[in-house]
Amino acid sequence: MEKVLDQDEVADFTSVDGVIAYLRSRGGRVTSSRRILLQVLFAAEGHMSAEALADAVQRQAPDVHLSTIYRNLEDLEHLGVVSHSHLGHGPSSYLLASHAHAHFICGGCGVMIEAPDEMFRGLARAAATKLGFTIDPKHFAILGRCADCSEPHV
Repeated sequence: MEKVLDQDEVADFTSVDGVIAYLRSRGGRVTSSRRILLQVLFAAEGHMSAEALADAVQRQAPDVHLSTIYRNLEDLEHLGVVSHSHLGHGPSSYLLASHAHAHFICGGCGVMIEAPDEMFRGLARAAATKLGFTIDPKHFAILGRCADCSEPHV
């Protein structure tokens, strides 16, 4: 999905107010539910499912429906503010795009390890060169075995 942000345009996605200013500059509506959702996303300490985000928003605004959360997340992802990931077999999780990162998930114990972007540079280069394909390692987790689960147990 293409982001709305133009190449030569700079937006401040480092704060709720910065995102709101960008939304307004694009003629977007800034509803109370969108503002609360942004506050929850900026306060989050990691990935959250849409349902968890809805629960957090509904603690402040009980009338906000899950469908509203999904619509807002879709709009915010289109703008490049939010990123969603598929981490294992659970629901999609959401995170501020500026905090997005790749993951390794152990199929044995389920531990999730954040993978630094530089681990995928070679793969990204090879995919682009050989296949003309751009990868997004932040979208899906790579499943495997952690060091503890890979070691033979005696």
